[in-house]
Amino acid sequence: MMEVGGRTLRVAHWRLGEPADHPPLLFFNGIGANIEAVAPLAEMLTERAFIMFDMPGTGESPDPSVPYNPFTMCWTAAQILDQLGLDVVDVMGVSWGGAMAQHFALQYPKRTRRLVLAATTAGMLMVPGNPAALTKMANPRRYIDPEFMNEHFATLYGGADKDGSAHQKDSHIGRLKPPSPRGYLYQLIAMIGWTSLPALPFLSKEVLIMMGGDDQIVPLVNGKILNAAIRNSHLEVINDGGHLFLLTHADECVDLLRTFLDGPETQAELSRAA
Repeated sequence: MMEVGGRTLRVAHWRLGEPADHPPLLFFNGIGANIEAVAPLAEMLTERAFIMFDMPGTGESPDPSVPYNPFTMCWTAAQILDQLGLDVVDVMGVSWGGAMAQHFALQYPKRTRRLVLAATTAGMLMVPGNPAALTKMANPRRYIDPEFMNEHFATLYGGADKDGSAHQKDSHIGRLKPPSPRGYLYQLIAMIGWTSLPALPFLSKEVLIMMGGDDQIVPLVNGKILNAAIRNSHLEVINDGGHLFLLTHADECVDLLRTFLDGPETQAELSRAA
């Protein structure tokens, strides 16, 4: 638990302080998701430090006392990096957290080396997903009722027919902890009216966009919109992946992440570093 900018937040980090040839990775989670939901990804990226925190009212972080927005929460994330003694990081976000990751890179360009956006959108200017999935996504039973989640998993997340998906599904359900009603509400209202689209053409970072071809919540076309708006971006599609492809297709995703994050520095990055 860390005191950060007047908030108490639960922060997790892996391999921090160990010798590494790669910058740490700052990760922004999806809406309502706790640290444990994405811990398997952090554990697989053994060659780099990984930092993640529970948003106010999710996981073990206490309820927020006042609403927040992307600017204030990205400032809070920067304060966490300061307390951990970190300067430049790679930044990654999934779904709701992908919007936060975009905002962080735009707000703190000198602290962001490369950016990874997974299953996400440009905010309010997005193409909505399957209505059946969206209505079930908004139902708090998906956090507290394993039978509800099990019954509607394919509708919620897509990509459920892949070999081994049953194990991944059960493992994911077992790691979820429901957010508080206030925590979930404040995450929803934080993004009201927010979009990155006008600013994305000015984003000069190297960006990897990862999308699931069977994502019922964030359709693939949203990744194509991001790819068209960001000049130094590359789109990778997990063809049979749903909204949780980072977990159901973990090996494939980790290979893509390593190829991108460990790739040679571009001339623009070398110029900024100089």
